[in-house]
Amino acid sequence: MAEKLNLARIKKFGETFEISVDPDKALQYKRGDINDLNEVLLADHIYTDAHKGLVASDEELEKAFHTTDSMKIAGIIVKDGEVQLTAEHRSAEREQKRKKLINMIHQQAIDPKTKLPHPAARIELALEQGKITIDDHKTVEEQFETIISKLRPIIPLSIEEKEFTVLVPAQYSGKAYNFVKNSGKMLKEEWTNSGDWKVRLSLPAGLFQEFLDKLNGITHGEAVVEE
Repeated sequence: MAEKLNLARIKKFGETFEISVDPDKALQYKRGDINDLNEVLLADHIYTDAHKGLVASDEELEKAFHTTDSMKIAGIIVKDGEVQLTAEHRSAEREQKRKKLINMIHQQAIDPKTKLPHPAARIELALEQGKITIDDHKTVEEQFETIISKLRPIIPLSIEEKEFTVLVPAQYSGKAYNFVKNSGKMLKEEWTNSGDWKVRLSLPAGLFQEFLDKLNGITHGEAVVEE
């Protein structure tokens, strides 16, 4: 086994179960951005200790997951467990998120006095002045509004909000719920008699197209969006 492993890990009945994963793909799968588990896994085995190469027995798997199907178990571990990252990967991902955040603010926020965007260097300086950090366990989109609110006392920021209604067919509501909920501010929601989910959402206008693309990916283009 390689010394540096990126693992997804879960504890059940006091026992730890691990799988070797591509960390970027694992995080995307966890968020619902991709659905093919084969893109995520780097090994077929379910381990009780991946670093020692200890493979979980069928008895242990049956007790913890009520199945010995390694793909089903791997899906549970990635979705419900914790994705372990090496220090090197965490650092690279953090830097990538920081750059994405600065770019998003530059593209979507303006100085309300001049009606012009702040330069990227000014935004970066404001983040440093406010000692504002990025949460490693959330996407940039999920923490965008919180960070903007922390930046406003340091530099003046104005963001145009977009309100719209999303109708998610019943068969996709489970997959889409957390994504939609974490993408913006839910103003109103209701469940139709047929099980479809209807929600009124508000999010920064600059995030709308990206939201739409991801929603269409989750629902195979069957969600209806009305402004």
